[in-house]
Amino acid sequence: MTGSELAADRNPRTEVWSWIHTERAALAADLADLPDDRWTTPSLCTGLTVREVLAHLTAGASLNAVRWLAGVIRCRFDFDRQVAMRLAEQLGATPSETLDRFQHVVPSRTKPPLPAVAMLGETIVHAEDIRRPLDLRRDYPTRAVTRVAEYYRGTDQVVVAKGRITDLRLVANDGPFETGSGPVVSGSTLALTMAMTGRAAHLDDLEGDGVELLRERCGTA
Repeated sequence: MTGSELAADRNPRTEVWSWIHTERAALAADLADLPDDRWTTPSLCTGLTVREVLAHLTAGASLNAVRWLAGVIRCRFDFDRQVAMRLAEQLGATPSETLDRFQHVVPSRTKPPLPAVAMLGETIVHAEDIRRPLDLRRDYPTRAVTRVAEYYRGTDQVVVAKGRITDLRLVANDGPFETGSGPVVSGSTLALTMAMTGRAAHLDDLEGDGVELLRERCGTA
C-alpha cells in the first residue's frame, strides 16, 4: 500500500475526495474521443443530453458555498432554475469546450454546501447517466459505490432516495451493502444505487419481489 493510500485509510474524507477525482478523470478519458454527434445523446437525466450532464458536473465542481447562495438568491430560491443557470454557464460553445471545462475541474475540491460524499454520489450517478446511453462501461470501485449507497439510503437531501426505498429490502450481490426490510430487491451495488435515485434503466439489472414496487416509484431522475 502506498503512502497516499495509507493516508486515505486514516482519513475517510480524503478517501472520498480521492474517489471523486479518480471518477472524474475516468469519465473525462472515456469521453475524450466521443464524436460530436453523440454529445446530443439523451442522458438518463430526463430532458438533458450527455453534454449537458457533463456541464452540470463541471458546475458542481466550480460552485462554492458563497456562489451557491448568491445563485439561490438570484433565482429567488428556485433551485431547478439555479441548476439550469449554472449548467448553461459551463456548457461552452462546442462539445470540445464542454469537455475541456470538465477536465479543468477534475482535481477540484470546490463544492456547494453539501458533504463530500454527496459530491461522490453526484459524480458516480451522473457518470453513469452519461455512460449507459453511450454504451460505455466502467467497473466502479465497489467501496466507492457502497459508500454512496449508504449515504443515499438515509437521505433525500440531493435526490429522493430514502423515500423511494421505504419498506423494501435492498441487497447487493457484489459487496456488503444491504438495507431495509420488506420485499427484496437484489443486484449490483451500482444498479441498486441508480435505482434508488430514480434511474429506471437499471431496474432491468435487478431481481426480487420488490422490483416492481421500486419501478412504480422511479419517476423523473
